[in-house]
Amino acid sequence: MISMNSAFAVSPAKSALFHHETGPLRSRILDQYQKWKGTQYQWGGTTHRGVDCSALMQHLFSDAVHLNLLRTTSEQIHRGVQVAQYRLKAGDLVFFQTGPNRKHVGVYIGNSQFIHASSSQGVTVSTLTDDYWQEHYITARRVAGSAA
Repeated sequence: MISMNSAFAVSPAKSALFHHETGPLRSRILDQYQKWKGTQYQWGGTTHRGVDCSALMQHLFSDAVHLNLLRTTSEQIHRGVQVAQYRLKAGDLVFFQTGPNRKHVGVYIGNSQFIHASSSQGVTVSTLTDDYWQEHYITARRVAGSAA
């Protein structure tokens, strides 16, 4: 698990991961995040040398809960059941419209935080309530049971 003394706990946004909202799925996703964080973004990438947002979701869900997601964001957006933003639980996929023909996906981890492969920062944690993400938010999907 993550030590509170690690560099991970330095950032206020990232320290919010230690919020009281816990659960087995969240813990498994955070464990997988530790293996991917900092990996650079590469459109179409599927490895630790470079990964895009939908491939990251494939890896996180495959390794955390043995759930196979389809390859692209446009395919993943149809998986599971739609969830209202105010009902998000750790493990829900969150989707954004980031360009005229471009969608982005991340996984919610609680406390308004989500993991994603950012084109500028690589694999990172961002805050869903930031203006940018709220302006581009389109939907969320529950793909892993109760997402506890």
